[in-house]
Amino acid sequence: MAGWLLLMLVVAVAGRQATRELDVFQIMLMRSVMGMVLLAPLVRLSGGLATLRTRQLPRHVGRNIVHYAAQYGWFLALTLIPLGQVVAIEFTMPIWTALLAALFLGERLHRWKVAAVLLGAVGVAMIARPGGGGGLGAGQAIALAAALGFAVSIILVKSMARTEQAVTIMFWMLVVQSVLGLWPALAVWRWPSAAAWGWVVLVAVAATYAHYCMASAMRHADATVVVPMDFMRVPLTALAGWLFYAERFDLLMVLGTGLILVGNLLNLWRAPRA
Repeated sequence: MAGWLLLMLVVAVAGRQATRELDVFQIMLMRSVMGMVLLAPLVRLSGGLATLRTRQLPRHVGRNIVHYAAQYGWFLALTLIPLGQVVAIEFTMPIWTALLAALFLGERLHRWKVAAVLLGAVGVAMIARPGGGGGLGAGQAIALAAALGFAVSIILVKSMARTEQAVTIMFWMLVVQSVLGLWPALAVWRWPSAAAWGWVVLVAVAATYAHYCMASAMRHADATVVVPMDFMRVPLTALAGWLFYAERFDLLMVLGTGLILVGNLLNLWRAPRA
């Protein structure tokens, strides 16, 4: 989990640096193509090319259309609002996932999940106006839409995970998103400088192996131990924003983030046990 936390911080900082020179579509295409190369050792460890066969191609395509849009929104939000706000709003994703699972997978929506959704909604409302401004800004709205998109993506992954391995899901994610992003990326393509190449490589390496770290952590500890540790990304990313970009903390942002985290903890720890 320490590896996951560090690598996700690298993705946030390197992603913002890369967007200073390159369009988000180009960064996402380069990240997907590099990711396929970086995934090769994991494919070999999982049994080779036979692992990549799938009978659920339409689901992979549908899931990755949603996931691609959510990723684009997340990177775009990095250019519009502070890092801490992006990640804090992203952490509404588990709450929306619980709500969507109840609606589409038949999972029980008990009172603690309802409380988690309400706390998350109030937390987002507080974060969206950290300086006392009125209304939901474009950056916050895009970050929230990205969080909802990630939640939909997780629901679709959960429905496929009964028959598909993690490596298979990752492979088809990279393939489908490369195809989706090829034309938009070529339309805005510009040859990266040496510095931009470095930032994009960092994004690709960190994003690919961060998920491997998370999967490995799940093998060594219960989800009830692993998942709460991910909440550390909120203060750590806010700290990175303060160190690298002189981004200021705001009381409403701190309180809103706290409500989101409390909602997540309620959803995680108060769920009925089988």
